[in-house]
Amino acid sequence: MITHATHFPEFRWLLGAHGCATVCTRILFFWAPYALVKSFPNEPLYLGLLGLVQAIPALSLALLGGHLADFLDRRNLLRASYMLQWLCALGMVGSVYTEGWTKLTVLMVCMFFLGVARGFADPTMPSLEAQIVPRTAALSAATWTTIVWHACAVFAPLLAGGLIQFAGNLAPFAAALVFSSCSIAMVTSISPKPRPVRAEVEPFGQAITAGWRFVMKRRILWNSMALDLFAVLFGGAIAMLPMYADQILHTGPVGLGVLNASPMLGALVCSIACIRFPPRAHAGKILLVSIFGFGLCMIVFALSRSLILSVIALFLSGVLDGVSVVIRKSILRLYSPDGMRGRIAAVNSVFIGASNELGELESGLAAHWLGLVPSVFLGGIATLCIVVTVSLFGKEVRQFDMRTELERQSTDP
Repeated sequence: MITHATHFPEFRWLLGAHGCATVCTRILFFWAPYALVKSFPNEPLYLGLLGLVQAIPALSLALLGGHLADFLDRRNLLRASYMLQWLCALGMVGSVYTEGWTKLTVLMVCMFFLGVARGFADPTMPSLEAQIVPRTAALSAATWTTIVWHACAVFAPLLAGGLIQFAGNLAPFAAALVFSSCSIAMVTSISPKPRPVRAEVEPFGQAITAGWRFVMKRRILWNSMALDLFAVLFGGAIAMLPMYADQILHTGPVGLGVLNASPMLGALVCSIACIRFPPRAHAGKILLVSIFGFGLCMIVFALSRSLILSVIALFLSGVLDGVSVVIRKSILRLYSPDGMRGRIAAVNSVFIGASNELGELESGLAAHWLGLVPSVFLGGIATLCIVVTVSLFGKEVRQFDMRTELERQSTDP
């Protein structure tokens, strides 16, 4: 019997905490590139470096974070990560009062510690979720966390852009601190959970790499993670939005907020639709088609000179990305044993971090060497080639059907 994750009160607390933390971080992610483009308008490489300084701690600490999520109190670990986000929001206020290289340093340091927080929060949150809801609610939980994340990711840049435009540069930081405080309070409202039971005690080196070994043996996990890694690594254009808004589309902070919110709004609409029409049948084929369409949308965005067309292209890219996120989260949830959820989630966060943050670095380098528009256009072409390659050689992804796995999980004790 398939149950709904929202029937569990503590899952609702976790969703609220996840949403508030997302608003906080997305406000900071909006401010940092916006401030850099204002201070260094002709240097896209600095936008790429923002991704790199997040990627270094997020990727290097992810395995340790996953290890700790499997052996410590997951609620306390998540709460500590959200407290570090609160401190980063407070520290980034300094960038309002500085200019030039000092501002660059403040932003980079704060983004680095946001990456540290992510290195622990990303594997811990889904691991704590798995202790709150049963396996039969996996698709429901994945869909709802996707909905909340995208809803907050839509709201945050619109809020940040509006506050900067009409209330000044300090206003978004006040909002970020309030939302971060709420996330900490909501996690505290969740009761402590028992530590996962280990069948045997492993040496530290083996325990911390167990997630990698497990993923490498499950081709459906490996292929779905790798598909996301390379598609977003080359096809993502979000890092370049401040420059597109300023130099190509000639719009201000509100327009930039709309551009930032458009893909998230599309993903939100898709996630809501997935509640009513979950992509269980032929999920693998749907995943491949959605990422191929994402690449096409990036090509249209690269060539657009109209704000309206750019918003539509980004919105549709979000719709298609939302489908792939729901399917990939469900795959991760369904194929992860409870005692290894933190470490497997850590491997997934490494792939996501590599695709997002290193994708920002790739975008900055490509724009620096090739130019702004050619870099995004060629990235979209690369995404199409990657999907075609996985379709031809990734049989496990192509043949994946969620109905079969859900039936098997529902019969397990």
